[in-house]
Amino acid sequence: MLSGSTVKRALSPMLSGPGAVILLASALLLLHCLTNGRYGFHRDELATLDDAGHLAWGYVGYPPVTPLLGRVALELFGPSLVGVRFFSALAMSCAMALAGLMARELGGSRTAQLVTSVAVAIAPLALVQGALFQYVSFDYLWWVLTAYLSLRLLKSEDPRWWLGIGAAIGLGMMTRYTMAFLVAGIAVGVLATGARRHLASPWLWGGVALSLFVFLPTLLWQVRHDFVSLDHLRAIHARDIRIGRTSGFLSEQLRVPANPVTIPFWVAGLGFYFLMPAGRPYRMLGWMYLVPLFLFVVMQGRSYYLAPAYPMLIAAGVIVWEQWLSSLRTGTARLVRAMTFGALAVGGVTLAAVMLPLAPVNSGLWKVSSEVHDNFVEEIGWQELTAEVAAIYAALPVEQKRYTRVLAGNYGEAGAIDLYGPTYGLPQVISGINSYRLRGFGQPPPQTVIVLGFASQELQPLFASCYLAGRITNRYGVENEETRDHPEIFVCRAPRVSWPVLWERLPQFG
Repeated sequence: MLSGSTVKRALSPMLSGPGAVILLASALLLLHCLTNGRYGFHRDELATLDDAGHLAWGYVGYPPVTPLLGRVALELFGPSLVGVRFFSALAMSCAMALAGLMARELGGSRTAQLVTSVAVAIAPLALVQGALFQYVSFDYLWWVLTAYLSLRLLKSEDPRWWLGIGAAIGLGMMTRYTMAFLVAGIAVGVLATGARRHLASPWLWGGVALSLFVFLPTLLWQVRHDFVSLDHLRAIHARDIRIGRTSGFLSEQLRVPANPVTIPFWVAGLGFYFLMPAGRPYRMLGWMYLVPLFLFVVMQGRSYYLAPAYPMLIAAGVIVWEQWLSSLRTGTARLVRAMTFGALAVGGVTLAAVMLPLAPVNSGLWKVSSEVHDNFVEEIGWQELTAEVAAIYAALPVEQKRYTRVLAGNYGEAGAIDLYGPTYGLPQVISGINSYRLRGFGQPPPQTVIVLGFASQELQPLFASCYLAGRITNRYGVENEETRDHPEIFVCRAPRVSWPVLWERLPQFG
């Protein structure tokens, strides 16, 4: 039999700070894998998976990393909800572990590392992004990884860490262009702190060169496509401002990027970097938060854009919390520690109940969740939509089917038809939205189109003949964009203009 000391020695790596953090992150990954099979794909996921079938160095809506991971997921798991979302769940678990390791680098105990990991994991955005396959999840990971590597650089004074930072930035730019805001924070942080000594180091410039090298293929794609993503970003940003999605940026920092119960941690973390002597060597990380914050406020970004900057604040704030506990009397320290753990537990369970896909559709909890965010309602009904289109297509005369295409008004419809349509023998979809526009309308041009996502008055200038052929519904009666805003399905013929001209009249960005 194994002695107690032998078992303890065997378990000691897992019981250490990093080991415990990794176990906790693995538990989070398992939780996502057990719950991510509910409902269906989100419209954003459908678009990304469709782009995964057309691998390129760039897309209108985003850089290429997320579609590439989507392609890998489809090859490994097929169109499985749990399989496709595995990589985003893994990304969030890795970010959670890196946050705990940041607390360790700052001198935190195992308890501090675990508290940091939990505090990061229970953020509203972090929870929901482990349940969706979107570029937001991977963008979050690259920001946190860059912060961790920056911390290692500043602590070790080893300039070779700039190569890792450069690689992380390059991958971030290949995932989401908002990484540029973090780069601005790093630049100001270097110039405004003692880290400017690294300007004389070839390793810093090697890191810059490496980041540009990683990003170069996408940059060249943008050049070849006249920087179409800038047009897309301008259009989407103008829409967000118009409908009020950017108006609550500052107030929403208290409840969207991080869990409200962790506000004392990240506020203390900001104070650690700028006000405390122990934080002075790491002040560059404080600028990596403040500069993006300022830029997002000025440029009217959405509140969740800054979410990846909070883990480095929380890690430092937990260090402040732990030092404060050490100054208290034993009984008081135990009470404060218990209250902290209790607050994290309540905050985590409360947010998990509405941010994770747990509730049965149309249950009371589902309705509460749908009031908080609209992600889950946009996961309902895509297979029914495809089946309805397939029934309309099947009813067409045989001689028409050869020259019939499905014209989708948005990328969710397009992605759904391309994912589920082959089972019904549906032709590949066409759409003027985002990267679908670059793929064209096919040859020969369609003579008949089954149209989704348009109102009848929008089609009248485009086609001489249109009739209502069906309606979009779902078996749960859930109201979402498809059932509320444009539920009609039309069959249209006889374009009033040539297809190249008609193509230019379709909506371009969504």
